[in-house]
Amino acid sequence: MTANLLDFDLEGLAAFCEKLGEKRFRAVQLFRWIHQKGASGFDEMTDLARSLREKLPSVCAITGLPVLSRQDSADGTIKWLFDVGDGNAVETVFIPEDDRGTLCISSQAGCAVGCRFCSTGHQGFSRNLTTGEILAQLWHAERFLRKHLGKTERVITNVVMMGMGEPLQNYGALIPALRVMLDDHGYGLSRRRVTVSTSGVVPMIDRLAQDCPVALAVSLHAPNDALRDVLVPLNRKYPIAELLDACLRYLPAAPRDFITFEYCMLDGVNDQPEHARQLLALLKGHGGRGVPCKINLIPFNPFPDSGLKCSPRSVVLHFGKILNDGGIVTTVRKTRGDDIDAACGQLAGDVLDRTNAASRLSQRRQQTEQPIRFVHTAKEKQA
Repeated sequence: MTANLLDFDLEGLAAFCEKLGEKRFRAVQLFRWIHQKGASGFDEMTDLARSLREKLPSVCAITGLPVLSRQDSADGTIKWLFDVGDGNAVETVFIPEDDRGTLCISSQAGCAVGCRFCSTGHQGFSRNLTTGEILAQLWHAERFLRKHLGKTERVITNVVMMGMGEPLQNYGALIPALRVMLDDHGYGLSRRRVTVSTSGVVPMIDRLAQDCPVALAVSLHAPNDALRDVLVPLNRKYPIAELLDACLRYLPAAPRDFITFEYCMLDGVNDQPEHARQLLALLKGHGGRGVPCKINLIPFNPFPDSGLKCSPRSVVLHFGKILNDGGIVTTVRKTRGDDIDAACGQLAGDVLDRTNAASRLSQRRQQTEQPIRFVHTAKEKQA
């Protein structure tokens, strides 16, 4: 079985080359050809010795992911559906803006966290992606965009691990992929421009701070444990106080001096003024000094069977005003690619579910539909 060179960070590729009797500089040459120049074959690597170019095809390959489909949004957003085998497919989204090009990458085929408002979670979980499968999304997108736009310089300036899956539950494959993104011989991205989004896997947040600190975004979505237990089931294992403690521990190593908290706005669920005031008190007061942060309010993108609706825009803006007036910088995420189901929370792909998610989520929805709808009222009565 031949090795896929997309599976290696630079140190891994150097070790692979050493086994072939090659020196480290050959690994650097290979690495640059693959990730900087987007080479897909060894014949393109003209500065490699002919003998090495002839040897490599028998022991390794540069194996991308088959593209099942590509959709182009009216706003310029592009979504790819990649085949990862065994009936599974994952989605990757490119979001162009005037000053940046952001690629949203998947880390798993499906997701085991099962958040109520996320289309991916409703599809269940099949397996983790390999490092090569994570990087293949970036490798393909960069090559396609350069050719499509007629550019020779880098098109993708930002990467967000916010696609399908919980990145920190695929830690072993994630870290080498991040290192390739950051490596000057690879994609050369700044740590500030690579973001890992997590629903709150506390032990892995601590490990990320040690192993490869990049920008951190935390899917919060609720100002108290009672509500977050329903919306983000992982909260039952790592409640809010533990999660915020981990965020404070992460900050000294982080490339930014704040944590981004993502908050999906759900009509009548977590969007009331009382929720905003609770959130403000929580983030300003945790640990006696608060958590340096920014909040990103995300209008919910409805999908079948969620049983949830998006908060009216006036409600979203009022919620944000309470937070901004209270001293926390708060923005409302601009919805991009919703005409091709590429907006936040809509990525679903195709997953051979091994977790019976549809049945479990349906039962949970039936059990919690009334409490989730009125949880804010109960809080107001307590206030």
